[in-house]
Amino acid sequence: MTAIRPAAVAGTWYPGSARDLADAVDRYLARAEESEATGHESAARRSWPSVVALIAPHAGLIYSGPVAAHAYGRLRARAPEIAVLVGPSHFVAFDGVAVYRGAGFETPLGLAEIDRECAAALVAASPLIHEHPEAHRREHSLEMQLPFLRRVAPDARIVPLLMGLQTPSTMVELGDALAIAVRGRNAVLIASTDLSHYRSAAVAAEMDAVVLDHVEQFDADGLQRALAREPHHACGGGPTVAVMRAARRLGADEAVVLKYADSGDVSGDKSAVVGYMAAVLGARAPQLQPDAAEGARST
Repeated sequence: MTAIRPAAVAGTWYPGSARDLADAVDRYLARAEESEATGHESAARRSWPSVVALIAPHAGLIYSGPVAAHAYGRLRARAPEIAVLVGPSHFVAFDGVAVYRGAGFETPLGLAEIDRECAAALVAASPLIHEHPEAHRREHSLEMQLPFLRRVAPDARIVPLLMGLQTPSTMVELGDALAIAVRGRNAVLIASTDLSHYRSAAVAAEMDAVVLDHVEQFDADGLQRALAREPHHACGGGPTVAVMRAARRLGADEAVVLKYADSGDVSGDKSAVVGYMAAVLGARAPQLQPDAAEGARST
């Protein structure tokens, strides 16, 4: 497949012109950096020698952009060659994981090219991963990551993955496949998820705290169990679990939630909000070997 996937929500969910989009993203990145410069432990967080994975939201840019910027700021010094994007399928139901293996994703900031070699390695790593172009046609969960990615890592190629039915077995197998396919590559994993939807801010904060706590504890199994009890904690809960599992196997030994907010912080309406989280999974020890942390704390 050599097709280019057209942008589906440019001009609606985010600015359609390159200048306006770049200005908006850069403004969010600058505000996030300024906010963290005065925050507790900000220096320690920035000093991580290795960022293995990010977790970022995917709502309209004016709502989730201020949160996503906290995650993407971690890539400024990382310079990944590949970004493996893992998000939920909102419009098409299917088993397994849909990979897009065309030429790239169109964006106002230029073409985000597909890394076909890494995509092929993922397909080879698991029979659950297959091509399903229709699943990608309208989907926003991956597209909303691209404005930030194009600004902080413009040379990175992408591997777009959409999880269909978010079953426990799919979460586990995708996590294993990601670890196999990405090991040895200069790649970052990015899980795309929003948190609770259309609850009051108070109820949302209580529900979202469950996800935040499991991420901070780097507890993928615990998050998977929480999602089995209440799937509405996060629309991209399955992708998040898979990325957490893979990141652990790739050497990440710590997770930090960088920012939490809800849509009411922008709209002013706290009666029915969507929750957003930015997090980073990384390794403080620069020589940490892959899988070294697994014996100490399984996920």
